[in-house]
Amino acid sequence: MPSFAKVASLLLLALSTPNAGAFAPPSSSTAAKNAVPSSTSVDMGPPLPDVILAETYGEGSRKYRRTVYTHNEWVKHRASDRFIRNLSSMVNSGVYKSLAKEVFATTAVAAFLCFWNALTGGYTDLDGVQHAAVISALPQLTLPLTPFTLLSPSLGLLLVFRTNSSYGRWDEARKFWGLNINHTRDLNRMATAWYGHDGQVIDPEKRAEDLRQISLFTWAFVRSMKRHLSPPAEDEDAFCQELRARLSPSQAQNIIDAAHRPNRALYDLSVAIDKLPMHFMRKNEINKNLSIFEDTLGGCERLLSSPVPLFYSRHTARFLSTWLLLLPFALYDPFKGSWNHIAEIPTVALTSVFLFGIEELATQLEEPFTILPMQGFCDKIGMWCDEIISWRGQGLDKEVEQYSMMN
Repeated sequence: MPSFAKVASLLLLALSTPNAGAFAPPSSSTAAKNAVPSSTSVDMGPPLPDVILAETYGEGSRKYRRTVYTHNEWVKHRASDRFIRNLSSMVNSGVYKSLAKEVFATTAVAAFLCFWNALTGGYTDLDGVQHAAVISALPQLTLPLTPFTLLSPSLGLLLVFRTNSSYGRWDEARKFWGLNINHTRDLNRMATAWYGHDGQVIDPEKRAEDLRQISLFTWAFVRSMKRHLSPPAEDEDAFCQELRARLSPSQAQNIIDAAHRPNRALYDLSVAIDKLPMHFMRKNEINKNLSIFEDTLGGCERLLSSPVPLFYSRHTARFLSTWLLLLPFALYDPFKGSWNHIAEIPTVALTSVFLFGIEELATQLEEPFTILPMQGFCDKIGMWCDEIISWRGQGLDKEVEQYSMMN
């Protein structure tokens, strides 16, 4: 029948791979553009246009999620056009691009179901004429909607817990780095202000060198911690280069060769503090910061090595996948008002995007360190510590005057 051929062609077209940019998986025939070299610096916002396709979604896009907000970003974040802006950028979303295979699978099921039921239960041609079933011996494929309605609250609870637990891990990691930032400044402030005993003659050059060592090893600890929590392929070369640029050759090599680099950097910092000419009670106060550094390091190692229990993540993924793959069978009858029930195809696609998207967000947040701007934290810590030690310490003017008179 010519009319049936038209219907079959349209349904087969719907079954084919969608070409929307948000869902299209990478193709070997796509012309790859020159890749931007990987950097450990803070990357904000979406990838630039000249970045290869593999860095616009999935693992390659994680470095572009290391956002640090200032006042300008907050103004844009709460702007009244944010809904239009977010909707218009859907096709460029890295999260949605990562879901191409999953969304295609559920959409293909919906398209096949419409095609199958048109063959076995009759169809309406483009002229609005109703035709009988082509293969009447086979049954139509449908399911009742009630089981999906009953299971929806359970699925919602699983997704909520999955998302909340993953966000909690990201929030905890960010708080650990916040403690690092606070206590590195605290440590260098106390070392600078308390340098020397009361009335002790201070050599300004020795004081500057001692405090410089404190600042350098403070930075070396957080930079070693960043490397410890980052993928080796991304950060190893940059880490070694930065250490050799700022530390002496022997100091840098000692840290690089250590089995646990943050521990070695923290040991060197502890030794540098012990060499400061000040009362032991003041040294004890400074050393309390090092114990906090050990706690933040251990907490980050715990987050890196212990994911959300795998059986929970797997059950949630299986539940969600099964629910969405079978959903087209339950939506077939409710969409009988559309031409050949075809409206269920985009409905299933959008439902899959949003529900798979929730699970994808949880998965992306679960390991927080490759989306935290740790390099930016390290750079700021190094800059702030260098500034703090440049300030005059307790009684410095008098001590410099006494040192000048002695020489």
